[in-house]
Amino acid sequence: MSARQGLLALEDGTTLIGRSVAAEGEWTGEIVFVTSMLGYQEIITDPSFWGQMVVFTYPHIGNAGVNPQDNESHQPYVRAVIARQICTQPSNWRASESLPDYLSRHNILALDNIDCRHLTLLLRSKGIMRAAISTTNLDPDRLVEMARNAPQMIDLRPASKVCSPQITAWDEALVAEWRPPALHPGATNPHVVVIDCGAKHSIMRALVSCGARVTVVPYDTSAEAILQLAPDGVLVSNGPGDPTTWEPTVNSIRALLGKLPLFGICLGHHLIALACGRSTERLLFGHHGDNQPVQRYEGGMVEITAQNHHYVVASDAPAGSPLVNTTRNLNDGTVESGASEALRITSVQYHPEASPGPHDSAYLLAEFVSSLVPNQQAEA
Repeated sequence: MSARQGLLALEDGTTLIGRSVAAEGEWTGEIVFVTSMLGYQEIITDPSFWGQMVVFTYPHIGNAGVNPQDNESHQPYVRAVIARQICTQPSNWRASESLPDYLSRHNILALDNIDCRHLTLLLRSKGIMRAAISTTNLDPDRLVEMARNAPQMIDLRPASKVCSPQITAWDEALVAEWRPPALHPGATNPHVVVIDCGAKHSIMRALVSCGARVTVVPYDTSAEAILQLAPDGVLVSNGPGDPTTWEPTVNSIRALLGKLPLFGICLGHHLIALACGRSTERLLFGHHGDNQPVQRYEGGMVEITAQNHHYVVASDAPAGSPLVNTTRNLNDGTVESGASEALRITSVQYHPEASPGPHDSAYLLAEFVSSLVPNQQAEA
């Protein structure tokens, strides 16, 4: 591969030059760092990263290549990939192509030979910033100005770019290597409607593996249309952007409160909270990784979780809100989940399906599915 250069510029004036190993061109977007030690393909194809450039703190990615089975969506959604070293010649029996070839095919830029430790420390101290990247015009002043003029995430509306355009059935399960606890043999398969706000495929796969029949609906599907599908429960998925910009989904959730059991994941947690009268706020640099410790208020149990979000539910609950806080992040004390027994709501900031990440909280999806079947319990 011929050596090409690329330049990364941040809105604070920082510029870093590296080796371009994928597509050529230039982009602007938010830049975030990810602390996961594995699962780069799942991260790159996670719709929650729409509009963002991803900095990998793990120093070497791409050695296992890319394969169709590990995708979390039908395409990569990141703006760019930044790493210390990106492998161009993978060595893994499952690989169908290299990471640079995959990114090039989807017109995604990638730079390595970047000091990602320095970049991560900068983002931790100053917060997530807008950035510009180019492989065609390396004028640093021009790129810094591009970064400063890039739109803020709150001004973007990613829903139509990451969500299913129509109602579809989903029947694909997880791979055989790991499955969450399933229903007892003979149990009725409950019907779960997933409101797609940019849902990772592993969420639907996990639901199917737990014994659910799954239907995926667009983010702006009305409550009436959802109820016509006769679901036993509704799951609100992860997704990108500021939660307050997802008004159609919040309105549908509000109309469903008390009518069906609800389960929220990541952005879905935010949207359920907004529907219950809570508010959200933006973190300095967010939680992006598979090593976030979460503790339950009741009993004190700690789970290591996978997370990918820049917003959280504000800790103070206004009087009258039915959603109560149930867990906290041990690193910064932020709210990690909420529940309402009366309205049959379970809502988590983190990802129980992981992919990548630990499976400490995988039982939550199994409990949700089994709770939709009268007199049935999930196997231990």
